[in-house]
Amino acid sequence: MRHRPVRTLALASLLTAGATLVAATPAPARGAAAPALAVDVTADRHPISPHIYGMNFADEALADELDLPVRRWGGNATTRYHYRYDTTNRASDWFFENIAEANDAPEALPDGSTTDRFVEQDRRTGTDTILTVPLIGWAPKARDGSCGFSVAKYGPQQRTDQWRPDCGNGVRPDGSPVTGNDPHDTSVEIGPEYVREWLGHLTAKYGRADSGGVRFYNLDNEPDIWHHTHRDVHPEGASGAELRDRGYAIGAAIKAVDPAAQTLGPVGWGWTSWDHSGLDQETCGRTGCWANPPDRPARDGLPFATWYLQQMKKYQDEHGVRVLDYFDMHFYPQASGVAFGNGSDPATNALRLRSTRALWDPSYVDESWINTATRLVPRMRETVAAIYPGTKTAITEYNWGALDHINGALAQADVLGIFGREGLDLASLWGPPSADQPGAYAFRMYRNYDGAGGRFGDIGVRATSTDSDQLAVYAAQRGSDGAVTVMVVNKSGAEQTAPVTLRGAGGGPARVYRYAATRLDAIERLADQPIASGADPGFTHTFAPDSVTLFVVPGVALGARHANLDWAATDNQLKPALQVVNRDTAPVALSRVTLRYWFTRDGGDRPISVSCDWARVGCANLTRRVVALPTPRPGADGYLEVGFTSGAGELAPAAATGPIQLRLHKADWGRFTETDDHSWRPAGVSYADTDTVTVHVDGVRVAGTGP
Repeated sequence: MRHRPVRTLALASLLTAGATLVAATPAPARGAAAPALAVDVTADRHPISPHIYGMNFADEALADELDLPVRRWGGNATTRYHYRYDTTNRASDWFFENIAEANDAPEALPDGSTTDRFVEQDRRTGTDTILTVPLIGWAPKARDGSCGFSVAKYGPQQRTDQWRPDCGNGVRPDGSPVTGNDPHDTSVEIGPEYVREWLGHLTAKYGRADSGGVRFYNLDNEPDIWHHTHRDVHPEGASGAELRDRGYAIGAAIKAVDPAAQTLGPVGWGWTSWDHSGLDQETCGRTGCWANPPDRPARDGLPFATWYLQQMKKYQDEHGVRVLDYFDMHFYPQASGVAFGNGSDPATNALRLRSTRALWDPSYVDESWINTATRLVPRMRETVAAIYPGTKTAITEYNWGALDHINGALAQADVLGIFGREGLDLASLWGPPSADQPGAYAFRMYRNYDGAGGRFGDIGVRATSTDSDQLAVYAAQRGSDGAVTVMVVNKSGAEQTAPVTLRGAGGGPARVYRYAATRLDAIERLADQPIASGADPGFTHTFAPDSVTLFVVPGVALGARHANLDWAATDNQLKPALQVVNRDTAPVALSRVTLRYWFTRDGGDRPISVSCDWARVGCANLTRRVVALPTPRPGADGYLEVGFTSGAGELAPAAATGPIQLRLHKADWGRFTETDDHSWRPAGVSYADTDTVTVHVDGVRVAGTGP
């Protein structure tokens, strides 16, 4: 990953696209009354998947800068791609034409194809790849430029390609569709064998998914609307049974070649895909039969998504192979002017910012023809938990629009925060912004806010706002250093001065970064934010209008002290004596703290007993266990973990726990050789600061270095 150059300044600074940091002035501390924000680092802790920050077709420079976690090769054209010819059929997007991808050496194909080059870019940027594999059963027959609805063959049509006037749109001048065309005009039949051959090519060049190869495969792209996008080869709507059976066949082909690869399906186009198969949508789109769709009886009356997951689970139960790893549904807000819209209309801008609630809020009724509470991400998680546990969730296409405007950047920052808070596993933005557009800065706030790879945390924690339509707040802790990151999106259009309660974090001060309408080409580095301690730790901050503000609170500053009370380094006992020291300005509950003393057990898997000889906090207020490492490391094949119960209370700033004297021995009283242990130090009664005993808060290492 390449990082932007950074020049630290005394007061504040700016991160600009392709530039260094320059001085800026923080906003004055004034503003209207605002919602109250609260963050609790100890509550609602959950991992945030890095794959939620993905994009479709991001360019290499932006992907490299963001250390983009996942990139998708998808869209309508990928439904019909032939890897041997490096050719896609553009379907209804462009006159149903076979269009050869630009290739300097077509004679070398399949080597050097578009998809090969896509994978190679991702390997250069350390990005996981999603490739779309076809279920439709057709792929281009050659690099021949043929089209599905030739005017010469099928007669006059409403529109034709101005550069290739024989290629029409498949609609006669009277508005009726051309029917009875021959799919072989453009395409040849393909099936599981084609997929096995393609994946054989990919795995031979790049390895399997668990050794640096392609990690993800989409089971086609929006197959429930083939009857529209690819009607030259599939004019009928795809039934649930067809999508199930094709998913079985292609999913099994993928797993046969690359068992570690992950599959995503059914890849429906949007909200209608939850209830209706392609056959339902094609038929009811013509006849209005939505209350009684024709394919529903074949699904035992179930919504399509529910039935599909049941069928995928049934396959695994019967064959012992999981052919679906991610439940993937696309989602585009359906209100007019939002998705792919611009930022020119104030009413649409306000709607865009409200409509992100469709992703999570049970009280929000979607302001479009959907007209119901979608609560999309919780709905996805609840559905898979109830029907096919272990299946992950994905939205491989979405777009809230106006990525070239601050309004779109605010919506995008809000969406990314929601994805992390609600536990989505993977997402990829369709139509990514260019590096200089505001939408790119929304991603930078999470993936590279300081130009040096600074990231939002990977362990989500509780963050609440009394009015998320005005100020939305998201928080997470970084597992790498324990820092707590708090993202605040001011959607109100006005300056807001808000109290922020911050429980369980360090005493600060917090580093502050801001992207705002006042400077669209920069992320500002503002003055540090002091954090008050006491019964209600936190701060009050003035949030600029139309802004995204990130606070980076250093991890709780604790340390360990160690004395070795075992005077013989090769006897049958270990006698580590430990202390925890609070170097922070805020107290910390000891029940959140654990210590790890790393050692070699010198004898394999024989049980080891741990006793407490004496502790100032009371031996009854300690927990202790020995944990074996699954893979030995230099200086350790296990560790002693010491924790505290609630009875140990709080550790005040600048205070220490006092001695904790422990004794370890094997069940057979076998000998230890301690001098090669990672945490060992020579015997002595004096305590000394140590970096070889690690300190953890809420399971996150905040001090010391493990083996």
